Amino acid sequence: MKYIVMLGDGMADRPIEALGGKTPLEYADTPCMDRLAEKSEMGMVRTVPGDMSPGSDVANLSVLGYDPQVYYTGRSSLEALSIGVDMKDTDVAFRCNFVTLSEDDVPYTEQRMLDHSSGEISTQDCAVLLEAIRAEMETEVYKFYVGTSYRHLMIWDRGEVMGLVPPHDIIGKPIGSSLPSDAVLRDMMSRSFEILKDHPLNLERKAKGLNPANSIWFWGAGTRPTLSSFYEKNGKKAAMISAVDLLKGLAVGAGMDNIIVEGANGGLHTNYEGKAAAAVKALLEDGEDFVYIHLEAPDEMGHQGSVERKVQSIENLDKRLLAPVVEAMDASGEDYRLVVLPDHPTPICTQTHSSDPVPFMIFDSRKDIHSGRHYNEKEAGQTGLYIENGYTLMDHLFEK
Repeated sequence: MKYIVMLGDGMADRPIEALGGKTPLEYADTPCMDRLAEKSEMGMVRTVPGDMSPGSDVANLSVLGYDPQVYYTGRSSLEALSIGVDMKDTDVAFRCNFVTLSEDDVPYTEQRMLDHSSGEISTQDCAVLLEAIRAEMETEVYKFYVGTSYRHLMIWDRGEVMGLVPPHDIIGKPIGSSLPSDAVLRDMMSRSFEILKDHPLNLERKAKGLNPANSIWFWGAGTRPTLSSFYEKNGKKAAMISAVDLLKGLAVGAGMDNIIVEGANGGLHTNYEGKAAAAVKALLEDGEDFVYIHLEAPDEMGHQGSVERKVQSIENLDKRLLAPVVEAMDASGEDYRLVVLPDHPTPICTQTHSSDPVPFMIFDSRKDIHSGRHYNEKEAGQTGLYIENGYTLMDHLFEK
């Protein structure tokens, strides 16, 4: 038996007037998901405990079968694992986003957050900008590390874990009330604006009509994580396919194999077909029992507030990622169980994460049922099946 998780990050949503009162998942043309839904068990699952923030870190821990109230130590520390930073027990990691602020003729604290991802800026561009930050601000206490796209890392030696505001929570708003309480972190962010806003690379980006990466933004503080082995926990040899450092870090912490796919970038125009081919190869040729396929695009489109692109990302997941995997597994004759779900909703109306339960379906290639259902929030909710503790979903998947 082979096992697959197909996770559309932030794919769930709320009804949208422009879509005739449907969610993007209801509205999208998803023939593969709908074909699977007819033969699947469907329901709702709460992936984010009520007293925790609805981040992809907490939610994906749940989906992987780890109780976040036991295992969660912060988002950025998981990303540190992914990029090979060997954290000391006294280190505190911070996500260091490159963001786009408004560049109004006002003090830094009155600038507005325009874009949490600087137009999904490339890793290569950010590496150049991060070198400028390092030259001016890096010390033995505060060190910076290159991550992926706009997502990078700062390690504070003997630092302090504190509550910080994610930049995608304040799109369009002045940043002052969301800045860190720590004076040094606040000063570094302000200094970064002066370093970056007239950097030649950002001037070039603006000339091309692209959003400049004109400030760093700290959030997601965390200490060194300690996850138990996925294999020891479940008896399954497992692999992760994701373009996102957070998910790669979860895989490192859980002792899973990280499969790197060329051209997978965490955006709308990622290498869907490459991810599908890598998943099939891992399962049918490389001896993996379990593959977790993560797609970031629906979440990014939700943060951007784009209905059209969120629908497109879901259709791409269905036709260019899920369908090739299902077709290859069916052709192989291998028995397999597949769960499709989001980690959390990223509603267009709020452009940030929600802790609402999400729809899931579990398809078993050995079963031939005909429910007549389609996969979406509404029909999953109508089944009456509800899993309160998201970390138990993995046990459900692995049932005989």
